[in-house]
Amino acid sequence: MVLAITGYIALAEGALLLLPALVGLIYLELSGLAFLGTAVFSGLVGFLLIKFCKTENHTIYAREGFAIVACGWVLMSAIGALPLCFSGEVPSYFDAFFEIVSGFTTTGASVIADLDALSHAVLFWRSFTHFIGGMGVLIFIMAIIPNISDRSIHIMRAEMPGPVVGKLVPRARQTAMILYVIYLCMTVLEIVILWAGGTPFFDSMLLSFGSAGTGGFGINNAGITQPFAQWVIAVFMMLFGVNFNLYYLMLAKKVKAALKSVEMWVYFGIIATATCIIACNIFPQYTAVSESVRHSFFQTVSILTTTGYSTADFDKWPMLSKGLLFVLMFIGGCAGSTAGGLKVSRVILGFKSIFREFKRLLHPRSVSTVRFEGKPADEQTLSGVSNYFMLYMASVGLVFLALCFDKMGFVENISATVSCINNIGPGFGSIGPASTYAAFSDVSKVILSFAMLAGRLEFYPLILALVPSNLIGRNR
Repeated sequence: MVLAITGYIALAEGALLLLPALVGLIYLELSGLAFLGTAVFSGLVGFLLIKFCKTENHTIYAREGFAIVACGWVLMSAIGALPLCFSGEVPSYFDAFFEIVSGFTTTGASVIADLDALSHAVLFWRSFTHFIGGMGVLIFIMAIIPNISDRSIHIMRAEMPGPVVGKLVPRARQTAMILYVIYLCMTVLEIVILWAGGTPFFDSMLLSFGSAGTGGFGINNAGITQPFAQWVIAVFMMLFGVNFNLYYLMLAKKVKAALKSVEMWVYFGIIATATCIIACNIFPQYTAVSESVRHSFFQTVSILTTTGYSTADFDKWPMLSKGLLFVLMFIGGCAGSTAGGLKVSRVILGFKSIFREFKRLLHPRSVSTVRFEGKPADEQTLSGVSNYFMLYMASVGLVFLALCFDKMGFVENISATVSCINNIGPGFGSIGPASTYAAFSDVSKVILSFAMLAGRLEFYPLILALVPSNLIGRNR
């Protein structure tokens, strides 16, 4: 059953690969043939998996949900990298795999220095992978696969970022459809606004795909230079970093309930505070207050939402600004958004748990509860946050140590580790916003690729898909 659903994923990717093939046809580029060939191959893989692994059992339990997500994302990345190699625009498969994993996980880390040399088809596919991976391709599959068990909520919980994932409506499939409709409408709105503001339509699409998925692949060597486009993209990055459940509540005319979200207001507060501090700190480097505020707001939102777009080389900013951006790399956006990182909700729950422990030390007999979003947080949720943080820090340490075997320096290794696990993209030093990850060895690129996958899927799917059942049991 796991392999059969993975087959549906391969079929879906084959269909999606026809879009860059069409772009190649429109612009009369030979690279379109590479996408067409890969689309056929992906469709064939999907057909064979579905045919030979067909089963009447469509019941998805927690372990199966994790396995489907892990297998699906690895397969999609492996196939999605092929057209970059077949076209000859990224000759090394290790580089192509890194690039596409970075795309699907909405990281935005790149090994390509000369973006102007890429074909329109390759540029489209790189940015389109952000859009696909932003909300989660498995959620898209859930919305279109017929007769899938409603216990597919386990797929949503394995793929959607955040400490808790629930259903907006009684059926998980309907929830997936609602999420994707909201996601698509917001993306289309951004495309229209950018296009109306003077950005070419093709560029508007690619930039919107990146900000919708909070990805951040560059589309040309010049970068985002138009001030209007910078403001629009910054605002939409901020909006895509908000929990999508709140948008559903607003559409359901429950605006007051949505506006009571503590996580949302903390998220906006972090943005406002960081923007003000950085704007004051970098003001001497710019000619006007408006310019320093614009760059500060853009980079704050870009790093906090783990998008990774840049309008300035922040590696040249004062140490206070760089330090603050480094801290924001860890926090991330809201749970249930397309952003990466620890998530604001986990940070809030973590600090509240610490304050509760302080209170217990002072008043051992007192009984106190941690409240979040107006409700008491159960011990299972608090334990999950603590365990996730420990797993997160262990992963950061292991990836960093693995990179230390490479020739890169300390700043590059630690910032690459944090950036890839949090799905941000640019780091500091020689992998800053004006540079690429090309200098890393092939082994390091593979390690960072799986770090990106682990961070996007929040570690558990990849780990539990590999751990033998007898070590953890088959608790349904």
